[in-house]
Amino acid sequence: MSRHVPSEERVTDLVYDAAAAPSMHNAQPWRFRYFQGSSTFHVCADLERAIPHSDPDDRALHLGCGGALLNLRVAVVHEGWYPVTRLLPDPADPALLATVQLTGLGGGESDLGVLYPAIHQRHSSRFPFEETEIPQAVRKALSDAARREGVELTWPASWHLREVLELLAEAEARNLTDRGADQDLAEWTRLDAPSVNMAADGVPGYAFGPRKRGGKAPMRDFAGPRQAAGRGAAEFERTPQLALLSTTHDRPEDWLRAGQAMERVLLLATIEGLSSSFATQALEWTDLRWPLRDPLSGTGCTQVVLRLGYGPKGPSTPRRPVPDVLDIQP
Repeated sequence: MSRHVPSEERVTDLVYDAAAAPSMHNAQPWRFRYFQGSSTFHVCADLERAIPHSDPDDRALHLGCGGALLNLRVAVVHEGWYPVTRLLPDPADPALLATVQLTGLGGGESDLGVLYPAIHQRHSSRFPFEETEIPQAVRKALSDAARREGVELTWPASWHLREVLELLAEAEARNLTDRGADQDLAEWTRLDAPSVNMAADGVPGYAFGPRKRGGKAPMRDFAGPRQAAGRGAAEFERTPQLALLSTTHDRPEDWLRAGQAMERVLLLATIEGLSSSFATQALEWTDLRWPLRDPLSGTGCTQVVLRLGYGPKGPSTPRRPVPDVLDIQP
């Protein structure tokens, strides 16, 4: 590992790692600029990849970019630098979401490097998970990881879990009959992409997972009313294990922090042998999102719902070529 000024090849590698983050419908709504003179990355929103119907406030866009930002920080530490990170540094440019300057190692970021092996191992798994309970020690470690990013991770249980599952089921039912949601899926799903090399973005048919024949796992049906050739059906877990990521406020800065916490949790979960997928349908409906908050305090803004457990690893999904998302400046 070298602390010298990174070469263009190394900068490209760092962005390749950053862009492995998840995003809503795999839209990959990010762009990166690297300024060689100051050794600084600009992480920017690619607003042409917004999903205005399902994400009218660009909240999910910020979450995805926050995940890419966390990956960038992990990769920078892995390479031997320290990432000095600022969120929303220019109020006059809301598309500039963060800056990351590479300096010598320091601060409290050195622990991020251990997450690096998981960046390209983490893939959403839309397959049935086992009923095996996640150990309390692992749950605590995941909650601590979120807290390192200023975000709370909680595990709904008992009546709260039932309520969350009901809200997610209601949202999925709405989405299946909502014309705008169906148009979003039509734009960002790739029924005719049999391999990762057939598309640069979106969710390919091979990553949809089977249709849910039974069980209570909250699964999004990416096929909607369309037929995906060769897709079967399966029984999913009866007691899904969900984790809620919540922030105190509900502003773009909070969304970026939640996106970083989301990816930090997912990387650690991958290292711990867990598979994961998202269950965020209720967050797309204002009246359903609010009841997801902490039932005891009645406060907090739920930003992400994760489904975690032991099960098959998900397949890799397409990524845009790095030259399409990176601009290197002197």
